Amino acid sequence: MQRKWKVSLVVLAGVFMSSLDLFIVNIAFPAISKHFGSASVSTLSWVLSAYAIVFAALLVPAGRWADAFGRKRAFLLGLAIFVAASAACAAAPSVDALVAARVVQAVGGALMLPTSLGLMLPEFEPEKRHVAIGIWAASGGVAAAAGPPLGGLLVEADWRLVFLVNVPVGLAALAAGVRTLRERREQDAERPDLIGAATLMVAVGALVVAIVQGQQWGWGSPAIIALLLVPVLVLPWLWRRSERHPAPIVEPSMLRVPRFALAVGASLMFFAGFGAMLLGGVLFLTGVWHEDVLTAGLMLFPGPAMAATFAIPGARLGARFGFRLVGVTGSLLFAAGSLWYIARTGDTPHYAADFLPGNLITGIGVGLVIPNLTGAGVSSLAPERFATGAAVLTMGRQIGVALGVALLVAVLGDAVSSAADFHSSWMITVICGLLTAAVFGAIGRTVLAGEASDPVLSLDPVDVPPVPAGELVEEAAA
Repeated sequence: MQRKWKVSLVVLAGVFMSSLDLFIVNIAFPAISKHFGSASVSTLSWVLSAYAIVFAALLVPAGRWADAFGRKRAFLLGLAIFVAASAACAAAPSVDALVAARVVQAVGGALMLPTSLGLMLPEFEPEKRHVAIGIWAASGGVAAAAGPPLGGLLVEADWRLVFLVNVPVGLAALAAGVRTLRERREQDAERPDLIGAATLMVAVGALVVAIVQGQQWGWGSPAIIALLLVPVLVLPWLWRRSERHPAPIVEPSMLRVPRFALAVGASLMFFAGFGAMLLGGVLFLTGVWHEDVLTAGLMLFPGPAMAATFAIPGARLGARFGFRLVGVTGSLLFAAGSLWYIARTGDTPHYAADFLPGNLITGIGVGLVIPNLTGAGVSSLAPERFATGAAVLTMGRQIGVALGVALLVAVLGDAVSSAADFHSSWMITVICGLLTAAVFGAIGRTVLAGEASDPVLSLDPVDVPPVPAGELVEEAAA
């Protein structure tokens, strides 16, 4: 086997695991709740939110650290942490222990993702690198489509298997990576702002706690007011720090570009709806229609399958007709799918007539929106800033997921026994879709040079890692 394909298999194993993890953990929610004495939805929501918050805050610092100290070292360390944390998740004796293990797992994922494409691309000839990017993106699409049915199958045996499945795959990739990968680092790379990353985690975490506990503690209670004040006070300080730091968590100059700032805002809003939709679908099918987890996974499968199918055509349409037109269309379809759920679903299961059409519509919307969010964002930046811009967009996505799950919990509470309970929660997705459409409209008609062949446009539906453009120093493989 040629060396480039050996390297590709190693790094794609990490990308596949981190992408798969999002979907199969959602599917495992009912089983995890039952195992831990019917833990509340608000408590279990931290299994998702803690991972998203930590991953978002560490993505850019982890990429910068990898540039300075070596991408092979960072990838293998991240992979080892991810595997060990997956085993800890499977062995968790309590929800608190599971959330803590998920935090560690997010650290591993943040180290893996920024380095995966940076290790893979140099193995391909420049004229063939679009092939590498397409394969890289496809692995995430396959993971998205496979997640619901595979997660359902694993949970049927034991919910712990959704985490244990990472262990043999990760260990095999780790052993192969030590022998195969070459060390690559960037000369004169700045050390990352870890204080800034910690500050962002505190600010977003406080906001999520306030949203989740607002109804229970009272929105006017001193505790909720104090939590809401944390991001209000901390984020301006983080902005000032970022203006002075040589390697900030977010570069203020990028957010001063109007189109890029709008794209980041749209990413946050869209993925808030996306996160609420993923968890809400699982809870509805298992809690209202009382489907077993495997059946629920198979019922959800068409949505991510359509998203994966439409991602590359959506990118090409955006490159040809402009990100605004395709992005607005996709956002409205995303909202329309949830409106279908609200109008058609009831307490009695009618999957083909009532649930499947909405699932297909939202899936098409996701496939159209995500690549055009990336394209709209990076198109406003200079080419050498594409990678960093994509990383900031990814950060916005992860924060959006955490906020969307929190909003779902706040609206739904522990009422998961009737369709009427979910109709209000599905309005989160509708509102997020409409807001995303409005922001796409404000972005304007933009296309990237290179039209549909530009690889930046085909990097979804998985997260886009930063691939630094600086001069690299290559070392011999171990």
